[in-house]
Amino acid sequence: MLISGLQKLTLLDYPGRVACTVFTGGCNFRCPFCHNAPLVLPEQLAHDTDEEQVLAFLKKRVGVLDGVAITGGEPLLHKDIGAFLAKVKALGYQIKLDTNGSFPELLMELVKDGLVDRVAMDIKNAPARYPATIGVDSPDMAAITRSKDFLLSGAVDYEFRTTVVKGLHTEESLVEAAKWIGGAKEYYLQQFKDSGHVLNIAGLDAFDEAEMHALADAVRPWVPTVQVRGV
Repeated sequence: MLISGLQKLTLLDYPGRVACTVFTGGCNFRCPFCHNAPLVLPEQLAHDTDEEQVLAFLKKRVGVLDGVAITGGEPLLHKDIGAFLAKVKALGYQIKLDTNGSFPELLMELVKDGLVDRVAMDIKNAPARYPATIGVDSPDMAAITRSKDFLLSGAVDYEFRTTVVKGLHTEESLVEAAKWIGGAKEYYLQQFKDSGHVLNIAGLDAFDEAEMHALADAVRPWVPTVQVRGV
């Protein structure tokens, strides 16, 4: 498994846990608003750590940290991720997995095997607007829908989240996205931020705080649990 980075402490990436964040390299999407371009583009992928270094760090932090957030890129691109998560689990850590939902079978397998305690799935936009939002002409929406439905079934603790971007999202598209995940346990609208490493910033901008809250109000009839994050 390609590990491209390790953040040794986070109080944000795993709600309710003192955690670290492991960044995997590579992604099958090309979302123009992605703030982690060095974790997506093959020519920029970092190789500055590996599994053994991360596991050695985690062994030293047992009793200090209680969670590990696995993010990317897209972690489920790595078919050997289960073996790594099993080693993390053996150290006593809770694991949160971030995913774009395009690998439902592997997601279900990891949950069934008890290797994931919480899943954060990106809902990129209304289904009809996925191609432009993720930079892929013909995404496998059936696979993404299977992941979404699996989480809605309550098989594992989860959250859905949408990074909201002017130029890609509208009130109408967010309402359609909310209908698609209607009744979700947790849904977050995240304010877009220019990290300086955005994949393709042209034509994109952030909604301001007032606009973000107005968008949350618009989707709340379908997902009452919606909250705004990052403002």
